Amino acid sequence: MKVSLIFTTYNAPLWLEKVFWGLFTQRHMPFEVIVADDGSRDETKDVIDRCRREAPFPVHHVWQPDDGFQKCRILNKAIAMSSGEYLVFTDGDCIPRPDFVSVHVDQAGRDVFLSGGYVKLPLGLSESITREDVRSGRVFDTSWLRHHGLQWSFKALKVSAAGRWGQALNVISPAKSTWNGHNASCFREHAVAVNGFDERMQYGGEDVEFGERLEHLGLHAKKIRYSTTCLHLEHGRGYVTPEMLSRNQQIREETRAQRRVRAVVGLDQYL
Repeated sequence: MKVSLIFTTYNAPLWLEKVFWGLFTQRHMPFEVIVADDGSRDETKDVIDRCRREAPFPVHHVWQPDDGFQKCRILNKAIAMSSGEYLVFTDGDCIPRPDFVSVHVDQAGRDVFLSGGYVKLPLGLSESITREDVRSGRVFDTSWLRHHGLQWSFKALKVSAAGRWGQALNVISPAKSTWNGHNASCFREHAVAVNGFDERMQYGGEDVEFGERLEHLGLHAKKIRYSTTCLHLEHGRGYVTPEMLSRNQQIREETRAQRRVRAVVGLDQYL
C-alpha cells in the first residue's frame, strides 16, 4: 500500500527541520512526503530543499501565497498532488515517533479513519531538541523529557506507550475520537469522497469538521492516541481571531445538522 504523508507548515523553518528529523527515523519505508506550505518565505523552501537531498523518500513541496490562515486550502492542494492509496497527516510543528507511519499503516481499515494524539512540549524544551536527541530516540523517553522540563501528567504516557499497553490505554482514555490533524489518517478515496477540507473554514475545528463528514460518509473513528504519538513543539497563534472561531463553529453546526458529507468549497476544484 503506497502511503502519502502530508503536513502543513508556515514560516517555522526550525520546527520544520525537527519534523524531518523525525521522518528520517521512520521504520516504515517507503512513503512520499508532501509539505503543504501556507505561504512561507524562502527560508522554508531552503529547509525543504536541504532535507530533500538527504531524505530516503520523495519530498514534494506545494506552496500558495500568504492569504492569512488557509490551512484547508493548502491541504486540499496537497491531497490533489498525492499519489498514495493511504494518506497520513501530521503538522509542521510535530516530531513523529519512529513507529508513526507503521502504526497508521498497520491499523488502517476500510471502514475507519485513525484518530491519534500528541504530547505538548514547553517552549524551552521545544527549542533545545537537537538532531541527535531525535536520532537516538531519547526524545521519546519520558524520563529524559521530564528531566528537560516536561511536567508529568497521565497524557505523557503517550510518549512511550505502544502495543497491548497502548491499546489498553486507548480503551480507558476519556478523550473523544475525532480527526486530529497532527495525527490522523484515512484512505485517499475517502478524502476525495467527502471533497477534502472545507475551504470556508480557517482556524478552529476545521480538522474535526472533516472527520465529522467522514463519519457521515459511513466511517467511524478508531482511537490510536496511545498506539503512537508525536511531540508538539510550542509556538504562538497570533493569527486566530474571534470572528474566525465563530464562523467555523457555525459551519460545524451546519455540517452536523445537515449530516453533510461533501465540503461546500473543497478538493474537487484541484482534481
